[in-house]
Amino acid sequence: MDVGRENDDDETAAVLRTVGRVIKSCRERAGLRQAELGAAIGYSEEQVSAVERGRRVPKPEFLDAADGVLTADGLISGLKKDVEAARYPKKVRDLAKLESESVELGAYNNSVVHGLLQTEEYARALFSMRRPPFSEEELEQRVAARMSRQEILDGTRSLPVFSFVQDEVTLRRPVGGRMAMRRQLERMLEVGRLRNVEIQVMPTEREDHAGLDGSFRLLSLKDGTTVGHSEVQLVSGLISDAKSVRILEMRYGIIRAQALTPHESLAFIEKLRGET
Repeated sequence: MDVGRENDDDETAAVLRTVGRVIKSCRERAGLRQAELGAAIGYSEEQVSAVERGRRVPKPEFLDAADGVLTADGLISGLKKDVEAARYPKKVRDLAKLESESVELGAYNNSVVHGLLQTEEYARALFSMRRPPFSEEELEQRVAARMSRQEILDGTRSLPVFSFVQDEVTLRRPVGGRMAMRRQLERMLEVGRLRNVEIQVMPTEREDHAGLDGSFRLLSLKDGTTVGHSEVQLVSGLISDAKSVRILEMRYGIIRAQALTPHESLAFIEKLRGET
């Protein structure tokens, strides 16, 4: 078994068991049986039992309803954030945390559209291609996790500066089908017009290309440090060694210089959308 996956499962299970114990304790204090609580909140006895045993991830509506019926004064509703986090693999939670603590994020991608730019339709199609395939539950978890990370692009609050460089092939590969790719290009045009976001395209015809070793990202954190992150096949890791980070920074600077300018890139994406 993948050790990382096993650790993720253990951590998630621990959170769900704790949530289940809190709900059970509140239910017993209220003098209700599982069937009675289930009837009061619109769930079956089996579903309540599964939640209390830590075998089922409760939805936010379940927690809110249980909190009200059991007069828990926010104790159960307050668990929603912990439960939401537990839905996602640990490496996704860790990456989302790093992104939220960044003042600047730069990313180069040569195989797929960067996760922060993906539409839900594109992400779902991408995860559906995985071999061996994810279960339906895992698929939904992955899609939800990817979409939740995009909250960092919400323009209603102070944001870091983003720059993305996409290889041209990532904009031409019709992941999810022709119309899904068209909507993906439209999403990139929308995000690329945000004041704190720059998207650049690396044309296939470029002879010089500093990014042929693969995709990576750089995150400049609020404490002044910069870290790298790389994900290849089954290996995903943080790069914090100062020398390695400097090499990635140098490469990213060259990649950006070799790519189309942000203005040229949006025009290029607009042209591709018209052809799709």
